[in-house]
Amino acid sequence: MDMGFKYLVLSRILRSIGIIFVTLSSSLYLALIGVHLVIIGVIFAGVIGFSSMLSLILGMFGDRKGYKNAIIIGDSFAIIGVLILSLSKNVLLIAIALIIAGIGGTAGGMRGVYSPGLTALVMSNWEYEKERVNKIGILTSVASVSAIGGSLMLSIHSYLPFGAVGNYKFLFFVSFLMLLASLVSVFMVKEKPRPKKTTKIMKNSSLKYISKVILANSLAGFGIGMAIPLLPLWFSLYYHASSTMIGIVFTISYITTSLGSFMATRLSFESLRVGSITRILNGLFLVLMALSSFFFLAALFYIIRGFNAGFGAPNRTAVNIRGVSSEDYGTASSLQSIATRASQMSSGLSGYLMEIDLPIPLFIGGIFQAMSGILYMKLLKREN
Repeated sequence: MDMGFKYLVLSRILRSIGIIFVTLSSSLYLALIGVHLVIIGVIFAGVIGFSSMLSLILGMFGDRKGYKNAIIIGDSFAIIGVLILSLSKNVLLIAIALIIAGIGGTAGGMRGVYSPGLTALVMSNWEYEKERVNKIGILTSVASVSAIGGSLMLSIHSYLPFGAVGNYKFLFFVSFLMLLASLVSVFMVKEKPRPKKTTKIMKNSSLKYISKVILANSLAGFGIGMAIPLLPLWFSLYYHASSTMIGIVFTISYITTSLGSFMATRLSFESLRVGSITRILNGLFLVLMALSSFFFLAALFYIIRGFNAGFGAPNRTAVNIRGVSSEDYGTASSLQSIATRASQMSSGLSGYLMEIDLPIPLFIGGIFQAMSGILYMKLLKREN
C-alpha cells in the first residue's frame, strides 16, 4: 500500500536541500558575522536542547493525534526559523532563529530525512521490519542525494553578487522556499489508523526496551556532538579550506551516503549486527580524520564514512523500534531522539576544545561513537 509514500519522498527531497544548506553554512555564517567560536558551540547546544524538547512534545502528541500532524507542526518551526534567518541582521535574533528552527550541527546526508513523527509514521504505516528498512532506506537514499543541492548552494556562495553576508541571506531564503514546498507535500501523505492509547505515556515493556536503546544512543550522540556540528568550520580552520572545497566534500559524502542507504534496501543482513558494526566504523573514521595531516585524506575518510553511515542507519531505525508496542511509536521514537540530541549538546564543549587543539573533538567523539556501537550490540542482542 503506497499511503502517499511518493509525497513523503518528495517532502524529504525538498526538505533535505533546504536543511542541508542551513546546517552546513550556519557555523560559517556565524563566524563571518563575528560570533566567537565558543558562543557558536553554545548556540548549537541551544539548537539541540530546543529540538529535543519539541521532539518529546510532538511524539506524545503524535500517539494521540497522528504522526503526520506531528511532522507538520515540527517542520513549521523550521520554516519560521529559516525565514527569520534570511531577513534579520540582528545576531541575537539570528541565534534564536537557528534554535527554534532546530537547524545547525550535524550535516550528514541523513540530516534532511528525520523530523519529529517521521520514524513513527513509517513504523505505523508499514508493519514488517524488512519493509520498514526498505522504506527508511529509500527515504534516506533520496534525501542524501538531494542533500547535494544544499552542499552545491554552499559551493556557489562566493560567486553570488550580493556580498559575503548578502549571499548567505539570499540562499537562506531559497532554503525557506524549499522547506515550505516540503511542508505542502506532507499534507498529501496518508496515515493508517493507530491503536487507541491505553497508557498516559507508554507501556512498561516499551519503556524497558527503549531504555536500552537510549543508553547506547546517548553515548553515540555525545560523540557525534563533539565531532560533527562544527565540522564545516573545522575543515576551514584546520586545513584553511574554502567554502567551495567544503561544499564539494559534503556533496560527495551525500552521494556515498545515498549509495549506502540504497544498498541497505537491496541487501538483507541481520539488522542489529549491521547497525552495531557500522556505528563502530563511524567512530573509527572520525578518529582517522583527527589523525590526518592533509585535507584530502580527512575528506576521503569522511566520504567513506558517509557510505557506512547510510548503510547502517535504516537498519538501526528498524531495530530501535523493534520491541516497542504500536501504540507507543511516537513517544518511544521521540524519547530515543531526545536522548541522542540531548547528548549532542556536547557541541558546546566542542567549541572550547577546538580552541585548545583542533583535532581533539573528532578524536574524542570518534572513540565515544565506536564504544556506543559495541554497547548497542551487547544491550539489544538479548531482545532478538
